[in-house]
This record gives sequence, C-alpha cells and structure tokens, in this order.
Amino acid sequence: MSSAANAGGPEQGTGFRLRQAREAAGLAVSEVAAAMRVPARVVESLEAEDWSRLGAPVFVRGHLRSYARAVGLPPDAFQTEGELPPVAPPALEPRTFTPRYRLIAEQAARRMVYVVITATLAVPVWMVTRGHLDGTPAEVASLDIATGAGEAADAQAREQQRPFVASMTPLQSRQSRRQQAAPQAAASDDDEPALSLRFRQDSWVEISAHDGSLLEQALIRAGEERSYEAGQVGQVVLGNAGAVQVSRFGDIQDIGRFQRANVARFTVSSDGSLAPAGD
Repeated sequence: MSSAANAGGPEQGTGFRLRQAREAAGLAVSEVAAAMRVPARVVESLEAEDWSRLGAPVFVRGHLRSYARAVGLPPDAFQTEGELPPVAPPALEPRTFTPRYRLIAEQAARRMVYVVITATLAVPVWMVTRGHLDGTPAEVASLDIATGAGEAADAQAREQQRPFVASMTPLQSRQSRRQQAAPQAAASDDDEPALSLRFRQDSWVEISAHDGSLLEQALIRAGEERSYEAGQVGQVVLGNAGAVQVSRFGDIQDIGRFQRANVARFTVSSDGSLAPAGD
C-alpha cells in the first residue's frame, strides 16, 4: 500500500530510497534480511511501502532503522513522518446477549446442585443420630455372667492347666557365655589400627603400598580420618602435615623429623613403625 507522500511519483517515496540504498551497497534482499535478522518478506514490504504487513508504526520505524544500519547508513537516514497511517484504536465488540430465561435456568441449576449436595451429607447424619433425637432409650445389654456358668468355666480352666518345672540351667549357661564373650568384645574394642591419620585441616595425601601401588591420592577435608592395618601401607606423603595427627596403634607419633616445608614423607614398616622416606 503506497503512502500519500508518494502520490507525485513512486520514485520519491521511502521505499524507492531504501531500494536505491540497497542497490548502491551491492546487497540483495536476502542479504539485507539476514543482516536485519528478519524474513525477506519484511524487506520487500519496506521497499514496497506496504506498512500494513509490518504491524504498528513503532515496528515500522524499528525496521527502517535496522534497514539503514544493514546498508551502512545512519539509523535515522529514512524518515517517514506523514507516510505512516495513524494508529487505529482497537475495535470494541459488544458482549454476547444472554436471554433472561437462560440466566434464570443457570441460577436454578446451581441452587439444585447445592440442595443435592446438602441432602447427600445431611441425610446419613440424621439417620445415625435419629435415635438420640427421638428420645428412644437405647438398649443396654448386661455384662453379668451367670454364677453357674462362671463356676463351670473356672473348673474347666483348672483342668486344662498343666504343671511345669522351671530349670535355671539354660539361664546359667547363657550367662556364662555372656561372661566369656565380654572379655573378647573388650579386647576387640581396644584394638587400634596400625596407622591412623586424623585431619584437623584440609590436607593433600598420597599413600602407597609396599609394592608401590597407589592406595589413595586425594585432598582430604578437615575432620576426616583414615585408618590402615599393619602391612597395608608402605609410604605416606602428607601436604599441610602440621594439621595431620598420625597415630601408631593408638599412640600419637611425632612426624616433625620427616617434615620439610610443611610436607612430611615417611615409610611404614610391616609392624607399623615409621622411618624417613628416601628422596
């Protein structure tokens, strides 16, 4: 759709100047569309001055600025004052008319649903409590047992009872087994690992077996602990050694003699004793 400004000749309009600028820049419609990141039909609508396909005037002005940048011109190179149609207010459509009988029918249906739900809940309650509301005394059943029947039941129970003999021998055997197992449990609780490492701060460790295989190499967090059996560890390297407590069978060891620049290196023999590691 052409604007009123183009009545004197289409070559004087904004679309003609857009196309002339694109051709002067040596660009095709697809290239300009790619630079603007819009479909090619948007570029064609701009050059044809078909503003109705581009939406509101604010979108048209935005496309014109993008077009100018795509062909290497200032954003405000193409002015369209007076060419764009005014923004039409949105059309107001009247609401659908609802007949009065329909409104009355909908209100009656809602009330009927309410009555049905109320009856569904109230009728069972009324049926359960009807006896209390009518004042009818409730029947009371006696729990007394006839004397003759009670004596017969007691006699039958006495006949069914059988004497039994309690023996303390199994109990004594169980107690003796507990007493024998107690020292063994205490001895197992007193067992301490051959090598124990407690970390008061984050420390880096490298622990190897006697055959040179790597058991652990990681950054251990503060508060964690590592324990190893006798003969399991061959060599230990501790970073931040001042924050690591080393114990041998529960006895804290002084690793200061193995320490250099806060890094401790020592070997562990099969009996758990510590010795300096060779460089």
